[in-house]
Amino acid sequence: MCEPERAVDRTVIEGAAEVAVLRRVCLLTVFRIMWGSWPFLPALMLFSELSVIKVQTAPCQTCKKLTESLITGLERTANKNFGGGNTAWEEEKLAKYARSETRLLEIVESACEKADFECNRLLEQIEDQVETWWFHRQQEAPDLFEWLCIEELSLCCPPGRFGPECKECPSGPGGVCGGLGRCEGEGTRLGDGECICDPGYSGQLCQNCADGYYREKSSNDSAGACAACYRSCRKCSGPEDYKCLACKPGWILHDNKCVDIDECGTELARCPSNTYCHNTEGSYECRGCDQACVGCMGSGPARCKKCARGYRLKGAKCLDIDECNERAIACPGLNEACINEEGSFHCDCADGFIRRDSICVENKPPAGPEKGLFDDMTDDEVLVLQQMFFGVVICALATLAAKGDMVFTAIFIGGVAAMAGYWLTEKGDYMLDGFLKGR
Repeated sequence: MCEPERAVDRTVIEGAAEVAVLRRVCLLTVFRIMWGSWPFLPALMLFSELSVIKVQTAPCQTCKKLTESLITGLERTANKNFGGGNTAWEEEKLAKYARSETRLLEIVESACEKADFECNRLLEQIEDQVETWWFHRQQEAPDLFEWLCIEELSLCCPPGRFGPECKECPSGPGGVCGGLGRCEGEGTRLGDGECICDPGYSGQLCQNCADGYYREKSSNDSAGACAACYRSCRKCSGPEDYKCLACKPGWILHDNKCVDIDECGTELARCPSNTYCHNTEGSYECRGCDQACVGCMGSGPARCKKCARGYRLKGAKCLDIDECNERAIACPGLNEACINEEGSFHCDCADGFIRRDSICVENKPPAGPEKGLFDDMTDDEVLVLQQMFFGVVICALATLAAKGDMVFTAIFIGGVAAMAGYWLTEKGDYMLDGFLKGR
């Protein structure tokens, strides 16, 4: 892994001291790439006799997870070697791959996931301890977790112990907490050592049956296991409902049976206004009244203490008032219609009307452009109208000319000639057609 070692002239490496120096320089280069943090480099020197750092910030679980990951890395690289290059020279000068810093770096690089902040922080703090174990303590301390997490870092305790001083957990004939629970903080430097019992057990060493459980008889006269009582029993002599000795809250003992207390029939229930009490097994619950009620004694409009606004008592029920039928003018606005709803009513515009500026107006489609005088006429009708128009004009001029008026005679003759010529042109047709049709 460390290529600079192979590039150095072999004559330089003649003694153990030179080899150690070369290792240190190479490993520092690799760690600079790994961590990218120059201030921590002096703490990563191999073979240096540094004092042990007591890491108190990382929990035992993180340390245990880290050591398990390191051991997994050991197993993964167990059959690897340097490979490539002059393997004989590498093993002679740099020691065998199995105990080399190259293998250690490979293991350390994959010990923590990138997103695991606690693991990476702890690994950064304990690099020296890991290196010490790797090069000097593996043989005498093969259990990395015990050596590192318990002895060196004081983050964990051996099984059956707890707290800063690793005191012994309470134990009984069956082991820690009688074998029926666990010791608070066991295996860590935390906790108070109190027994947390398994379900059904209680006591300092979990030697008793908890409430709601009874001791089963054992065939060999030894203490039997704790089994559950009937659901309403707090103490019992067996699993049946008639073997109760004491009842859970909400129940009362009668002939060795626990009978439900109806809190709604007593003064035990406390429900807020506009709700009613509903009894349940061993307890009760408060449910909301019907919307027709102001206060109630049960579910539905027939259990109202008083009718809500918009409702009227009819028979035994509070029913909706139809304001639209009972009020002469429920909606006084012009073109408004009354619409009844549960407990009330509202006014809306009648069919065919919409509300604009708080007034209901007729919902008319938007008006289009107005039609011209001759828009509905056919082309034949237009042609006839054109001929009639010119006929009237020519007739009037002819009448004036017949009376001997020379002026009108000249106008008549000129007009007939001009109109005849203009009439025969396409432009004349277009003009007359536009004029008569208003186009």
